[in-house]
Amino acid sequence: MSKKKYSKKAQEKIGEVMHEFKEGKLKSSSGKKVTDRKQAIAIGISEAEDAGLKVPPLSKNQK
Repeated sequence: MSKKKYSKKAQEKIGEVMHEFKEGKLKSSSGKKVTDRKQAIAIGISEAEDAGLKVPPLSKNQK
């Protein structure tokens, strides 16, 4: 299995979102505070995709 490649900017974006999560400032689209680490990572990846940054596609196992 090969390691997934995220662009440097995508990594930075995910890092920013994780920083917000660790500070307790990250909120979901419904406005509730995010308490799950996996959800925070998903939000970061989604924001990176929306910004047009290089993010690998989901594999069949992740859907």
